[in-house]
Amino acid sequence: MNIMRPKFLIIIGIILGGLAVGGILRAMTNRAPSAEVALPKPLALDSQATLADRQLQAAHTTIERAPADPRGYNQLCVALMKKARETGDFSFNAKAETALKRSFELSASAENYDAIKLQAALLLTDHRFGEALEVARRARDMRPQDPMNYGAITDALVELGDYQAATEAAQTMMDLRPDTSSYARVSYLRALYGDTEGAIESMRAAVESASPRDPESVAWCRVHLGDELMNAGQRMAAEREFDSALAIFPNYHLAFAGKAWARLAAGDADAAIEFYQRAWERVPLPETAIALGDLYTKLGRADEAKKQYDLVEFIERTGTAAGTYSRQLALFYADHDVKLDEALAIARRERAARSDIYTCDALAWCLYKKGDFAWAKRSIEEALRLGTRDARIHYHAGMIEQALGNRRDAAKHLQLALKINPLFDIRQAEVARQTLRVIAA
Repeated sequence: MNIMRPKFLIIIGIILGGLAVGGILRAMTNRAPSAEVALPKPLALDSQATLADRQLQAAHTTIERAPADPRGYNQLCVALMKKARETGDFSFNAKAETALKRSFELSASAENYDAIKLQAALLLTDHRFGEALEVARRARDMRPQDPMNYGAITDALVELGDYQAATEAAQTMMDLRPDTSSYARVSYLRALYGDTEGAIESMRAAVESASPRDPESVAWCRVHLGDELMNAGQRMAAEREFDSALAIFPNYHLAFAGKAWARLAAGDADAAIEFYQRAWERVPLPETAIALGDLYTKLGRADEAKKQYDLVEFIERTGTAAGTYSRQLALFYADHDVKLDEALAIARRERAARSDIYTCDALAWCLYKKGDFAWAKRSIEEALRLGTRDARIHYHAGMIEQALGNRRDAAKHLQLALKINPLFDIRQAEVARQTLRVIAA
């Protein structure tokens, strides 16, 4: 199953320094200033300590030495965000927000520019893309030569669906500093525009430029390189990247999920289950539960499948990242033909806030499931506007065309979906094959 990874939050290695700002936008919270922020306890660092652990220790030391200096809290915010990425535990982002709030309380003057950059990054993690774009542009206006501002602008614009402006921002970032962060963004944009070879090339450059002192970032790049290779039909090469990621950053949940996908594509369902379970044990994400549930269903293990499906909505409603997976929840409902009214309501809310191709695709699929084929086609055409080689989008397009009686276009999209990735979804790929057989009859 092609797990939909959140590729936007690629801000790696934010540089802290004494930079200038004209004003502060307090978008993170309206609560009264807090007297103090709970600090991370001193860590007994050992050979297993990660980069985030070392950053947390350094931030703790800085704050102890200068509790009235906002730079220590900015440093703490960076470390907590890094820990969230390493572990997949979104509660660290909430703690990072608290640290940043304290930084603003200590200094809302022109010297606290770094806090604004961090604010944009945190707004992105919270899916507040419009606000993130506003803050990132403010930071860019203050320091137009700082490449990380253009990275945050790129991320926000991609999620909002303004791909031309996102491409321009990414190009500016590349011109200022070609590094892991900029190469990764270029890779994603190339993938969005259907340039699979270019996406692989850029992600290889991201891998090669990643610092070995940051194993999680190296592993992240290798996992996403593996994803692009899987979409290009290069399973063995992809699996080598997933294995490399696990060797560099052991027990990495994204690498476990990638490995599961590769094993499933190789026909090894038992190994796929094992790796999905290991990914779930590390970080319980809805896409992992869906993949496991669908795999159990395919194997006729209905009780185990139901347990996984029951977890999906629970995570979305009660997790520390509640609301983050709304689009996945809508697709889950639509794929499994349950709660279709709620699925459509969710998709419409998402579409009102953003016009990226994946949100347009989700809305199209929910409209199709509700029988509104004409509006589904309008929405899927928006999802196809970049020429993205995404099997799921083409599958949805094919099913919508079939419902409208456009057999030739339906066959074209369904065939392309299966060519791009014959195992794009454990359940839906078989539906695509069955539909093609009906068309050919």
